[in-house]
Amino acid sequence: MSRLSISLVCYVVLGALTWTTITDPKLRAGTLVILGLFAVKSVLRRKDVLHPDEEKASEQGKASVKVAES
Repeated sequence: MSRLSISLVCYVVLGALTWTTITDPKLRAGTLVILGLFAVKSVLRRKDVLHPDEEKASEQGKASVKVAES
């Protein structure tokens, strides 16, 4: 099991605990939104960790295009 899947399972468990323990609808919704944002951040961060060279290569490609246009 990867660390990403473990973290997503933890977010689901925290969401379920939030749903069952918090009774105020606004507070419950806010907490679930924050947990969802953390989950999205974890998924998006995974790409940066797995493929760090792609981002650098695309930045270097843009820089070489700017130099060539000058």
